[in-house]
Amino acid sequence: MLLDRLGRPLRDLRISVTDRCNLRCTYCMPASVFGPDYAFLPRAELLTFEEIERLSLAFVDLGVRKLRLTGGEPLLRRDLPDLIARLSRIEGVDDIALTTNGLLLPRLAADLKAAGLKRVTVSLDSLDPEVFGQMNGLNVHPQRVLDGIEAALKAGLGVKVNTVVQRGVNDAGLRELWLALREQAVVRFIEFMDVGNHNGWNLDSVVPSREVLTRLSADGTGAEFQPVNPHYRGEVAARHQDGAGHELGLISSVTAPFCGDCSRARLSAVGVLYTCLFADQGTDLRAPLRAGADDAALRELISGVWQGRRDRYSEERGEVTRERKVEMSHIGG
Repeated sequence: MLLDRLGRPLRDLRISVTDRCNLRCTYCMPASVFGPDYAFLPRAELLTFEEIERLSLAFVDLGVRKLRLTGGEPLLRRDLPDLIARLSRIEGVDDIALTTNGLLLPRLAADLKAAGLKRVTVSLDSLDPEVFGQMNGLNVHPQRVLDGIEAALKAGLGVKVNTVVQRGVNDAGLRELWLALREQAVVRFIEFMDVGNHNGWNLDSVVPSREVLTRLSADGTGAEFQPVNPHYRGEVAARHQDGAGHELGLISSVTAPFCGDCSRARLSAVGVLYTCLFADQGTDLRAPLRAGADDAALRELISGVWQGRRDRYSEERGEVTRERKVEMSHIGG
C-alpha cells in the first residue's frame, strides 16, 4: 500500500477533463473573472482520452480504486462516454463517478450509464429561482437541474446532490431543498470553502454543519437526525438519517476538517497532479508522458509525489497563508 508522510493511502483519483463550464457560480467561476474574454485552455493542451487512460492505469497500479470525472463541467467534454468506457475496462477500478451541474444530463445520462458510469453528484444550491440564478451567475432556473436529476435516475444512475451553503445567500431555503429531494437522492450540505482565488470567502459566510442540521429538522433541534457509521475510511461526508431512513451528508471541511483521512489525488485537465484541493502547486505528468516515459517511470514519479505528501490545509487554515491556490475549475471540487 502506497502511503504519504502522514500514513494516508492513495485510493481516489479525481480527473478534470476540462476547465470550461456552462455556469458561472459565484463560489467557483464568478462571471466578473471568467467573463466572455477569459482565455480557457486550448484543446491541444488538454490530456487526450488515451493519456487519461494511461495515467489512470498507473494510479490504479499504485492503489487507486475509485475514479471521479470533474471539471469545470465534465459533460462539456466531447464524447465523454467514450472515456468512461475506456476507464470502466481498467481492472481494479471499483467505482466510476462524475460531478456535474446536471444541465446536460437529459441528453447524456443514458449514454453515460451504458458506458459504465455508476453515479453522479449534481450541484444544486437552491430551489428558489432568484437565489439559484444569482448563485449560478447566469440566471439558470433550478428546474433545469431537477430535469437532469430525473434523467440520471431514469437511466439507473445513483444520485447525490451537493449544496454549498452560504450565510445570507441560500441558507434560508435548506429545509425546503432537503424535503423536496430526500426521496430521490442523498443530499449533502457543504460548508463554504476558500477554494481558488476569486470567490470572496470569509469565515462569516460559513454556516457550520451543526447549524445546518438544526435548520433541516422540523423542531429546530436536529434531534430527529441520527449519525450513521461511514462506509469507509476517508469518506468526506458525515452521514445522518432521519426517522424515516432518509440520508443526508454534512461536509465540514472548515469547522471539522478531515485531512487526516484524505486519500484523494487530483489530476488537472492538462495533466498536473495535485495532492490537495487547496494546493498552490502541482507536478506535471503530461510532459514526461508526451516525452515518451514508460509506465514504470510514470508510476515512480507518482509514487514519489504521494510518498512526499504532507498536505493538511483545512487543519492548518488560519495558521497558513497561501497567496495563490489552484482554481477549483481546474481540478474539480
